[in-house]
Amino acid sequence: MAATPNFAATPKYGGASISTADTSRTAPTNVGTVFTAGSSGSRIDEVTITAAGTTTANVVRLFVYTGSVYYLLQEVLIPAITASASQDSFSTTLTFNSFVLPSGYSLQATTNNAETYHVHAFGGDF
Repeated sequence: MAATPNFAATPKYGGASISTADTSRTAPTNVGTVFTAGSSGSRIDEVTITAAGTTTANVVRLFVYTGSVYYLLQEVLIPAITASASQDSFSTTLTFNSFVLPSGYSLQATTNNAETYHVHAFGGDF
């Protein structure tokens, strides 16, 4: 264990748009790469998921990808919303306390239904 804490040295943003349906919880093929860890690893503090318009009942899945294996991190339930000038489209923010990706790993996202979502990750490289 380190004698002093290791803080992220460089702020980092990653983002992806996903829209092709993929129902797999173990081996997705239609993924968006949201965030890729730096050469010394990275920390992710927040992930924001925003629909690009009207949604049906749906699921957006977040995976940790090791470079060869997908591990389901979290499923985010999406309610049916008819977006309009008086109704916002779906949006949510996930906050993480100690989510660290080793070098070579990435955060990936899929959508269960063929709907467009923008997935953003905010953190930093070590």
